[in-house]
Amino acid sequence: MKLILTTFLTLDGVYQAPGGPEEDPSGGFEHGGWSVPYGDEDFGRFMTDVIGRADAFLLGRRTYEIFASYWPKVTDPANPIATRLNELPKYVPTGTLASADWANTKLLGGDLAEEVAALKEQDGHELQIHGSGALAGALLRLGLIDTMHLLTFPVAVGSGKRLFVPGVQPTAFTLTESRATATGVVLNSYERLGAPTYGSY
Repeated sequence: MKLILTTFLTLDGVYQAPGGPEEDPSGGFEHGGWSVPYGDEDFGRFMTDVIGRADAFLLGRRTYEIFASYWPKVTDPANPIATRLNELPKYVPTGTLASADWANTKLLGGDLAEEVAALKEQDGHELQIHGSGALAGALLRLGLIDTMHLLTFPVAVGSGKRLFVPGVQPTAFTLTESRATATGVVLNSYERLGAPTYGSY
């Protein structure tokens, strides 16, 4: 399976707490919920399409807990996002969770690189990460992410956790799709190429 990252970013690269103030106020972050005003039909269709292609999910501990507190309660079989999240396998690398009640969840406690490489060897097309910024950053440093859907919202918040930090493995990507929603969210998709090439002007 390919490892696919879908994440929400501000213009200044922050991923922290896009969905509400309570998601992650760590570090005194006061801007939680910055993505909410831009969640229109275009955005919803994109997310439904992406999740519809998933074969399994790889979630960070915090994102898993946020999802697990909400999606199991959405039992309408006509809801395409809830159906996929509730039915498909979910893997959570963690050193703190001892158990997980959400159906089809497996906790991973071994070496991250080895565990994720083994998951990518399984049958299927897409192993998807949603949000999970700390996990995504670790996987970028390991060079394990194959595709990125970066959803950039037209807002800057000035502080907060950032996806691309020092230590990310130098990597070249190719832009495979780019479009914008009616509210101005830019949806860019990138495929990993490998090591960057360099030149001089």
